[in-house]
Amino acid sequence: MPRILGVDIPGEKRIDISLRYLYGVGSVNSLKILESAGIDPALRAKDLSDEQVSKIVHTIQEGQYIIEGDLRREFGMNLKRLQAIKSYRGLRHVRNLPVRGQRTSTNARTRKGPRKTVGVQRNPKAKSGIH
Repeated sequence: MPRILGVDIPGEKRIDISLRYLYGVGSVNSLKILESAGIDPALRAKDLSDEQVSKIVHTIQEGQYIIEGDLRREFGMNLKRLQAIKSYRGLRHVRNLPVRGQRTSTNARTRKGPRKTVGVQRNPKAKSGIH
């Protein structure tokens, strides 16, 4: 199981698929990285030599790809900025409601969570209507 930039990638899969385990690397970026590193995408990740792994790491770093912690930090900073300026999108994030204009009177259960039933609490000390 090779380790690239602090992430263990699965050894049994092809290297073009395994690279997608890095946060911020999808199918297109994975193939671009392998092409510029000169590595066959059909190669299994466990069959990579140390030299090939270092080529991949070097290609990612010199290719100005923003991945893993830096990308997560950037997303977090964007959210914080939206919340700080009290934009509509920022407020929707704060309130855990759909951000992109979806309806909320029905649906939106994924974002809102399970239904919270609001019922009437009966007072046990109230007189019952039965004599």
